[in-house]
Amino acid sequence: MSRPPPPPRGPICLTRRDVHATIVPRSDPNKRGKNPRSGPRTSHSRPAYHRCHEARHPIMWTASHFLSDCLPHQAAMYAANGPPATMSSTTTPSKFPDREALADDFLPTGEAGAAVATKRPVIVHIQDDPSDHSETEHADGPLPRPGLLARVITLLAILLPLAGFVAAMVLLWGTGFSWLYLGLLAGGYLLTAVGITVGFHRLFTHKAFEAHPVVKVTLAVLGSMAVQGPVIAWAATHRSHHQHSDHEDDPHSPHNHGEGVRAMLKGLLHAHCGWLFTNSAARDYTRYVPDLLTDNTLRFISRMFPLWVVLGLLIPAAIAFAVTGTWYGAFLGFLWGGLARVFLVHHVTWSVNSICHTWGTQAFTSHDHSRNNPIVGVLAMGEGWHNNHHAFPASARHGLRWWEFDASYLLIRALAAFRLASNIRLPAPERMQAKRKKRNVHQA
Repeated sequence: MSRPPPPPRGPICLTRRDVHATIVPRSDPNKRGKNPRSGPRTSHSRPAYHRCHEARHPIMWTASHFLSDCLPHQAAMYAANGPPATMSSTTTPSKFPDREALADDFLPTGEAGAAVATKRPVIVHIQDDPSDHSETEHADGPLPRPGLLARVITLLAILLPLAGFVAAMVLLWGTGFSWLYLGLLAGGYLLTAVGITVGFHRLFTHKAFEAHPVVKVTLAVLGSMAVQGPVIAWAATHRSHHQHSDHEDDPHSPHNHGEGVRAMLKGLLHAHCGWLFTNSAARDYTRYVPDLLTDNTLRFISRMFPLWVVLGLLIPAAIAFAVTGTWYGAFLGFLWGGLARVFLVHHVTWSVNSICHTWGTQAFTSHDHSRNNPIVGVLAMGEGWHNNHHAFPASARHGLRWWEFDASYLLIRALAAFRLASNIRLPAPERMQAKRKKRNVHQA
């Protein structure tokens, strides 16, 4: 006797492959073929949908950083029903934004009840920001202290690039300079910095835009080559920072060490790189990045982090060897394109945590000491417009004024021009006006 078909599971979400397909229950063999369970596999426990054409599937608020990636469904269901009475087991309670604000926030058409979209928008203006963690916190308490082995590895990851940078500078006075090595340094810096700023930060941590799967993998690997930790751990730490920015449980605030010059210097050192020895996100993934844990590709890339580090150091050495044909050339390629490049990317990135929370201007109201610093803004490819970022964390653009150069945002727009990025989130003009300070505040 043949087994009866399984009971209908109800309407299902559209997957990336099925964006333009008609929603058909899996149990309908007439529409799906002989196998009643054939068809795209979906899961309501992971935010895997670019667009929900019908908004017919049951409400399931995922543990995503932004509640759901199915933005029209999220807005329409929220506007129609308000906050859900129950949540999935992986979702932590939070203070929900106003339903009307959320509906206007994410629907590009501005119609809360219209959950049908025929084309993914390039730009989505956000009215309210659900990732403003100073108002909405998902997890309390500091990150745990890393173990002894982790602290030793961290120390080596800081000192070895420093030694390589010093060695490269010393060899400049001899035979160590060539446009080849300078090109390896500049090219490696730009690629791995993009992996951090566009990939680790704006895409994976804040979901400020959507990217083609190939772009996601490329950015995750390039960011890993910057030697700042696996992508999932990096995102967990940064989300913790936004939830507690410049308050007690902030993993790298320069402002929690007392008053006076000595306390300020201690805070700057802690915010720059000292926090790496006192905070670890390794055991707290489920608190901060449950959505990323459902992405098998990101989990694989995170597990293979040591491989990407080694490749990031050896590839410039291999290029230099192929060009010069000498082992000394390979060694210089390793120094310039490997260790010296890692040193520069490290300290420019860390300057956002230390310098941009101490010196600069505040254009918008935020609940911390974040500052816009033009020097870091240029060197860090737009990350130095840090007050803008803390005022609008989900914005793909950090340089919000015409003269605030944001190379990372320009790259995102270039990806969108080739249809490799979409749903680029920007703060609505009226929201910017509401948060804008009447006069910039300077801090010496």
